[in-house]
Amino acid sequence: MFPSRRKPAVCVREEAGSRRLLALLPRKCSVFQLFFVALLLGFASLLWLQLSCSGDVARRGHGAAAPDPLKPCPPESRASWAEDPSWGPHRLALLIPFRERFEELLAFVPHMHRFLSRKRIRHHIFVLNQVDHYRFNRASLINVGFLESGNDTDYIAMHDVDLLPRNEELDYGFPEAGPFHVASPELHPLYHYKTYVGGILLLTKQHYEMCNGMSNRFWGWGREDDEFYRRIKGAGLQLFRPAGIKTGYKTFQHLHDPAWRKRDQKRIATQKQEQFKVDRDGGLNNVRYRIESRTALSVAGAPCTVLNILLDCDASKTPWCTLS
Repeated sequence: MFPSRRKPAVCVREEAGSRRLLALLPRKCSVFQLFFVALLLGFASLLWLQLSCSGDVARRGHGAAAPDPLKPCPPESRASWAEDPSWGPHRLALLIPFRERFEELLAFVPHMHRFLSRKRIRHHIFVLNQVDHYRFNRASLINVGFLESGNDTDYIAMHDVDLLPRNEELDYGFPEAGPFHVASPELHPLYHYKTYVGGILLLTKQHYEMCNGMSNRFWGWGREDDEFYRRIKGAGLQLFRPAGIKTGYKTFQHLHDPAWRKRDQKRIATQKQEQFKVDRDGGLNNVRYRIESRTALSVAGAPCTVLNILLDCDASKTPWCTLS
């Protein structure tokens, strides 16, 4: 679906250019000389490709620099993760709730793969694609992603697809002490209230289970993060946020275009009253779903797994899961 393409590193576009290139060679060349010239050109092109993919060529500085343009770089070998101790012992499951936002996904997956690889963080990107006919349910998708992420990951990032980190000093490491809110109110471009925990939140799998995951009652846009903040506090966990980041509201690039992508903010039946209540019974223990398909993809050389997810709704408990 997302083929990885490599552009040739050396391209002679015109006949005149060819003549100029050939003029550099002596009129009579031995086979050994031609082989030596070809070997040098091949080595130079491979070196340029490696440097451009790793970001060492025209690298931008830290802070508010714009994210690198997409480059089809080969993904990091997972064998090298196991062999190289600099990658660390932990592995992150990046959980991306998703529905019909392909332009943002094409930018997100390569950007995050390069960002985390530069930080030597082992990771697996899961695109949690809701394919049923119910309203979007971000919290339930994260619950499903947690359950389906496997035993080879030991912490998760609840990560919006439209939020790209720009500052290399942001910490995506293992949050052993407690949940770590990367997109804190001091840094997020839109949301600045103190109890906000949306956008990007890191938790160990143990801590997420202590909260019983997220509530499955939030169909449509918003409020599931506010309810999860109460779960964090109810579980006795301490919330941590970044310190020493000086890029402020320019720390992230927000890809969302409100004029193009309207958010489903409708409140149906008793949803307006129910959304402010704490769900003390639901979460990981009662999320209802089916995996329609699991597909490994490469987006501009960055690996990810797409889970097509069919959520289920108990209309007697949450009649607002549909707009009818």
